[in-house]
This record gives sequence, C-alpha cells and structure tokens, in this order.
Amino acid sequence: MTKIITVVNQKGGVGKSTISQFTGNELKSRGYKVLFIDLDPQGNLSYSLGVNILELENSQTIYEPLTNGTDAGKAILKTEQADIIPASQFLASADIGNFALSNALEPLKSAYDVIIIDTPPTLSTLVINALTASDALVIPALADAYSLQGLGQLRNTIEAVQDALNPSLTIAGILLTKYDKRKVLTRTIYKMLKDTAESLNTKVFDAKIRDAIAITEAQAMQQDILKYDPHTNVVRDIKAYVNELEKEW
Repeated sequence: MTKIITVVNQKGGVGKSTISQFTGNELKSRGYKVLFIDLDPQGNLSYSLGVNILELENSQTIYEPLTNGTDAGKAILKTEQADIIPASQFLASADIGNFALSNALEPLKSAYDVIIIDTPPTLSTLVINALTASDALVIPALADAYSLQGLGQLRNTIEAVQDALNPSLTIAGILLTKYDKRKVLTRTIYKMLKDTAESLNTKVFDAKIRDAIAITEAQAMQQDILKYDPHTNVVRDIKAYVNELEKEW
C-alpha cells in the first residue's frame, strides 16, 4: 500500500524542502519507488532535483491537476534522484478544493511505494490539500521558541483536518533540524518540544538533523547528499531518522 507523507510547518526556514528531499532520497536508496510532489510555489524541492519551475508550462507542474483535474501522471518528470511533479509559481493564487490533491494522486498510487509532499510555509489551501491527501506528517522544527509557537497554530489546523476531512491522518513525529547540542538553549527547548509532541499525540524523533555545509553544497549542485558526501555526519542523521520513520508504518 502506498504511503503518502507530507512534510509540513507553516514556519519558514525550518528545512521542509531539505527534509522532503532527504526522506525521499533515503527511501529510494532502500528500494522504495518514490514520487515527490512540490506544493511550494517557490519550487525549492523542484530545484534541488534539477528542475527549474520558471521554464515549465503549467501542464508540466502540479498546477493543472489541482485546478483543472487533468491527469497528474502526465506532469511527472523523471530526475536522477526520483520522479517529481514540480511546483508552479501560480499555485499561490490558485483556487483549490480540499480534495483536489487526493483525487489527483489516487491514480498514481499503484506505481509508487511512497509519495513525499513538500508544502509552503503557510496554512493555506495547499497545506489543507496535503493534509487531506496524506497518511502521515513529518514536522521539521528548529530548537527555538518560535517553533514552539508555530506548532500550536499547526496543531489546530491538523486537528481540524482530522475531524472534518481525514480522520486517519497521523503525525509520525517532530524532527529537529539545524541541531546543535552544544547550546544550552537548544537542550531546554528540546524538552519543551517533547512536551508539545505529547500534546499532539506524537513524539520528537530521537534522530536530529545537524546543520552541515554539505547540505548547502549538495543542493547547490542539485545532487542527492547521500551520493554527494556519503560519509558526512548528516548522512548518518538522515539514515537514523528514516529508520525511525519506517517503524511508524
């Protein structure tokens, strides 16, 4: 059965596109057939996979399947990292019904084991679509007070979707990114995040994704970090996190 995982947090700068890319790359390396969906009009995930959304027609992006009900399969692009349906800059102003993404992805499930959805840093109709279509959520968060505040707002949205649109939606966990265990504040906030996770009926992943120059370099080169620098510490972080994620299935 296909697993649909959305990476979500309305706070910008927490690494949603990075975690989406890492998750799909590592799962593909384990033999899963992976499809990326880029719902962020900025197109960062698309770029990291080698796709420039400014060069695409809307028929080559997720825009038309969401707005016109066209065949999403025709928008799939194959890259060296994995298949992707890229973002469109016009998504931000699109009028999209809550089940548009669910309907678009349904015919694609037989071809993929995992579908990874990257979302914009808002609580928009695009995010509602992603939550409605998903089986599980991964919430990247920084170890700071602003992330705690954002999680409270996100919780309300998730609970509303679970109540009205997708009762089977679960939260796989909160994933700390750009982590630096040497900072006292980080350790304090980490405990507060664990308390917040309990209120969301989820957990903070034991694995934490540290900051690393290799991440920036790999994305600038539009490469999979697992192949770009397989021996860097952050690759070990990624593998540990995906080990935990797989146990949630």
